[in-house]
Amino acid sequence: MARALIHMPATAKSGEIIEIRALIGHPMETGYRVGADGKLLAREIIRKFVCRYNGEQVFGAELHQAISANPYIAFFTVATESGTLEFTWEGDNGFAHSEKMNLTVSA
Repeated sequence: MARALIHMPATAKSGEIIEIRALIGHPMETGYRVGADGKLLAREIIRKFVCRYNGEQVFGAELHQAISANPYIAFFTVATESGTLEFTWEGDNGFAHSEKMNLTVSA
């Protein structure tokens, strides 16, 4: 099970630009390294990250082998209305992890 850390404001004014930072604990094994037994380690990477704000995608990224372990992603969006931001990571071997955060927007 992965562990995600998300940092974003809990409240914002309507129209305000907010920064969102997300980090997920994941080894991001490229499949090119050799293990202690001399055999290649199986590839296991996160391939896709998506953030949805009240169901609408506001940010997405396609990740590849060159991304380091425990990928950190930072981006901005505009606070338009109160609601939920859902963060989803998908990867090799059926890996999937989601987190939700609430945002309260005032006039």
